Amino acid sequence: MDSRKIVFRETAIIAIGEILCSGIMVGIFAALGYFQWNVLWGALAGCAVMIANYFFMAVSVSLAADRAERGDVEQAKKMVQLSSTFRLVAMGLLLFLGIKLGANVIALLLPLVFARPILMLAEFFRKKDA
Repeated sequence: MDSRKIVFRETAIIAIGEILCSGIMVGIFAALGYFQWNVLWGALAGCAVMIANYFFMAVSVSLAADRAERGDVEQAKKMVQLSSTFRLVAMGLLLFLGIKLGANVIALLLPLVFARPILMLAEFFRKKDA
């Protein structure tokens, strides 16, 4: 399968999972009587940061794998390390900006935790031949 299709398919899985989990989270806030607009904006911002982080991670790993396949393993390793550092700094800045703009901190940070369970669940349901 083409690496671009894999990147988009995996990012779509994360995006759908993040949106569903964030929707459930906002629903729980509402059910407990803590819903405010900053909860919704925090959930949307956290969700967007996580989806963007995953997409750029997948793209950089795919490009690094292509580079390593051509024999430039050291350059591929540096590419992944640089991407990881850049994404971490960008996420930190965006989350800091979200907090400064008044987003609910819990609603902003929880979507960052949702990615691992989403990936584990997606892997559980993945077909063996795919």
